[in-house]
Amino acid sequence: MSKQKRLLWISDLMLLAVAMVWGTSYGVAKAALAFYPVLGLLALRFGLTFAVLSPALRSLRHAKAAELAGTLGTGVLLLSVLVAETFGISLTRASNAAFLISLCVVLTPLVEWVLLRRKPSRVEWFAVVLSLAGAALVSGGVFIPTAGDALILLAALLRALTVCTTRRVMRDSTLAPLSVTAVQAGTVMLGCVVAALVGSSQPWPALPTLAGHGTFWVSIAYLVFACTLFAFFAQNFAVKRSSPTRVSLLMGSEPAFGALFAYVWLGEQMSVWGWVGGGLMVFASVLATVPWQRNASASVEVRSTVANDA
Repeated sequence: MSKQKRLLWISDLMLLAVAMVWGTSYGVAKAALAFYPVLGLLALRFGLTFAVLSPALRSLRHAKAAELAGTLGTGVLLLSVLVAETFGISLTRASNAAFLISLCVVLTPLVEWVLLRRKPSRVEWFAVVLSLAGAALVSGGVFIPTAGDALILLAALLRALTVCTTRRVMRDSTLAPLSVTAVQAGTVMLGCVVAALVGSSQPWPALPTLAGHGTFWVSIAYLVFACTLFAFFAQNFAVKRSSPTRVSLLMGSEPAFGALFAYVWLGEQMSVWGWVGGGLMVFASVLATVPWQRNASASVEVRSTVANDA
């Protein structure tokens, strides 16, 4: 086997691993939320991520003020995505969250139409309709979703907005991706701490002890090192060596991994129609990305932007 083919196989396996990791992140986050509140969990998770990536901040010494302002702006958007998504996970099933968040892929062309003036194609419009139908089935076949499902849908829309905004801000930026991720992680951490201190009359809860709450700390380590740091590296390694079509097909399996993990790990049950709806959403995501290189990059950039999915 040639070196090029070997690298392609490695990149495909890494992308599949990223899809599995990000898919399982919903169930892991839901398990961690049983021990610690949403804002505290996010502050801890992204505080640790910021600490690990802090050496990358050295490259910001020569950054332009406009680049820094734009990066901070994307960090604020990321904060809104994660708050809506994590509160949604706490109020709905992890399998629902895994499927519904994939709506961001088909919403991205619509947001791109508004912000970047690129009109969606017929295929993309069809994918939107297909995905919305799937979302209705996943959320119980009703057009009025539960509070948790509604928050996940809001997070999907905010993700699409974050993707398009980040592409617009970083189009001519010279900042390294790791530096951008470090700034975004720090913004999320600070925003969650401020929101918790200002918006709650209760004192900041004590962290679960390592001895008595090993499951919580294993979940935190998994979310930081597997879902953020490993996934970020693996994605960047693989995208450079694979085609947009292969990327889309492999990453499109993420919601299915999320639903299967929720079934095995959390014992969640989905109806037949729920699985049909989830299948429609996965198919719509692939349909919206495979034929279009630009959108395939957007689907990958969704996760780069948020540095993780739950």
